[in-house]
Amino acid sequence: MTAAANTNEIAAARERLDEVRREVGRVYLGSLRPVETMLVAMLARGHTLLEGVPGVAKTTLVKAFAAALGCSVRRIQFTPDLLPADITGTYVLSPRDGTFALRPGPIFANLVLADEINRAPAKTQSALLEAMQERQVTIEGDRFELPSPFLVLATQNPIDLEGTYPLPEAQIDRFLVRVSMGYPAAREEAQMLKTHGGDPPAARAVLDARDVASLAAIASRVHIDDDLLDYAVALTSFTRVHPRVLLGASPRATLGLTQAAKAWALLSGRPFVAPDDIRAVAPSVLTHRIIVTAEAENDAKARERIVEEALATVSYRRGMRAV
Repeated sequence: MTAAANTNEIAAARERLDEVRREVGRVYLGSLRPVETMLVAMLARGHTLLEGVPGVAKTTLVKAFAAALGCSVRRIQFTPDLLPADITGTYVLSPRDGTFALRPGPIFANLVLADEINRAPAKTQSALLEAMQERQVTIEGDRFELPSPFLVLATQNPIDLEGTYPLPEAQIDRFLVRVSMGYPAAREEAQMLKTHGGDPPAARAVLDARDVASLAAIASRVHIDDDLLDYAVALTSFTRVHPRVLLGASPRATLGLTQAAKAWALLSGRPFVAPDDIRAVAPSVLTHRIIVTAEAENDAKARERIVEEALATVSYRRGMRAV
């Protein structure tokens, strides 16, 4: 059995994570909550979906975050004519010796920046499913392992904008967290104008791939009581029976909720998960996985309200597990 993370490990890990927050904060001017949510996904070995209207610095945030992690990074600009092979790569003929050699696509990187991911149709999105779930790709029947760690950081425009496609439900479920980005506060926007008046700042690497893997391993060893596992199950179960929900949060969502709660506890400097850790990450983990009924589709905040109702209705009780 793997030993639980100790206090010294947690303190050292939190110090490294604070470095990342500070470095990203030099480039991205705004609320640090999106940065913390992305760190949660990184620690839980999950993928991040950032949603917002064009021009609210989604790509700036993702690029600064990727630079601070110091891992190999590839960017994919999603367009309607993008093909699956443009993501995974393909075999090409070598004229010199008459053999086929693999030309790897941009998916072969530690961090894949999928910019405006919902501007490509479902056929192209399917190329990401195997990579996001199994950290591997299959090209012409051959299986290739992806680098470790492997994280997808995707930006998405609201689906009611021109030229966008709704992401398949199976793909949305593979994003551990969704970050909704709105317009910055007036003071933050004014500060952005001052900071970016000359050469825009660039984030420097404060970690590397080995550090990212080590931090994720520490997060996985954060202790969580059985009662809190029951609490997580109760929250996702609530979404499955809600009258305004057509399809509730999946068991994958429950697993993601507990993993994200461990990561949040690590960010908070604790070697154990508290009920507030689950409540803190529940909106970003559960909201995007809920499919509401046709009657509720006209309410833009319906999914957020359902998660809020779950948190308000489902109570944590120690000793819930039956003997």
